[in-house]
Amino acid sequence: MTTATTATFPVEFCRHDSTVAQAWARVPEEPGANERTELKAKIKRLLKEQNAVLVAHYYTDPDLQDLADETGGCVSDSLEMARFGKAHAAQTLVVCGVRFMGETAKILSPEKRILMPDLEATCSLDLGCPADEFAAFCDAHPDREVVVYANTSAAVKARADWMVTSSIGLKIVEHLHAQGKKILWAPDKHLGHYIQQKTGADMLLWQAACVVHDEFKANELLALKDKHPLAKVLVHPESPDSVLQMADVVGSTTQIIKAAQELDALEFIVATDNGILHKMRQAAPGKVFIEAPTAGNGATCKSCAHCPWMAMNGLRNLARTLETGSNEVFVDPAIGQQAVRCIDRMLDFAVQAGVSKPAETYNQKYAHGMGPA
Repeated sequence: MTTATTATFPVEFCRHDSTVAQAWARVPEEPGANERTELKAKIKRLLKEQNAVLVAHYYTDPDLQDLADETGGCVSDSLEMARFGKAHAAQTLVVCGVRFMGETAKILSPEKRILMPDLEATCSLDLGCPADEFAAFCDAHPDREVVVYANTSAAVKARADWMVTSSIGLKIVEHLHAQGKKILWAPDKHLGHYIQQKTGADMLLWQAACVVHDEFKANELLALKDKHPLAKVLVHPESPDSVLQMADVVGSTTQIIKAAQELDALEFIVATDNGILHKMRQAAPGKVFIEAPTAGNGATCKSCAHCPWMAMNGLRNLARTLETGSNEVFVDPAIGQQAVRCIDRMLDFAVQAGVSKPAETYNQKYAHGMGPA
């Protein structure tokens, strides 16, 4: 096998205090056609030999998504990936995604071995909400119910009263608002603002954003709509308000895929990570999917609609992880025991609200729209 080489590059992201910080990402060199075939065969063999199951996020490379499907794994949003892994008999769960997704899988399945192709694949929302600073923020506002989005570290979840996903966050905040609760929300400011507008709840918002969704541009989207007047606009709620206002459907990744299947339209403009287009084309063949614009009028495209950290998952490092057992995810047991409470609270609410099945009737083959991204 050819030795993998990587290109490392800086990624800027906004902190909650509006300052700009810098992280980095790396993208493994793409294997050639012959090596690609060999790697896929090798990964299938190793998964079987190790009684391991592969789960991949919608935003990862199409090869990884196809491998998960072909080997009895799961392609979904991050929480559904973790729930699938918990329900599956395999004792090794291989998570193709970013770090908080591996941590969530470990929190829900502490007895299992959780592996990732690259442990340094992270998320700007996670980076933008350091646990110590978030704890101080919570301490300063003890009268508020702490609600955190799934795109956060285990330590941040451990401090929360509730964890939510983009598909159920609105319902949970409505529930809390009806009880007269004031809310401390973290970390995504756009999703928080969207929910605040929809519910009228008293929400104190942490000010972080996703490097992908924050880059969608309303003016350029309007120009694109002029070129495709019959296209429906599907938008993830981590996007800016000016983009959300132009949407025909605002929803999580699973909800966006479902809308593409069900809406009576042939063209769709999609404002979320372009990794989802692979699954959308499989789910709705014959329909046309157009990436929403992330640049224009002199703007700099920071992400070009694809998460730089999701791109760190590849065939080579996946094969290496399975071969060596490297990149295992560990969560401090005490933190995990604290963090699982806010996740279980959300899952229990989802069952009571009729938007999710109980764990004992969970169908591993199908996602239920519960995921965060």
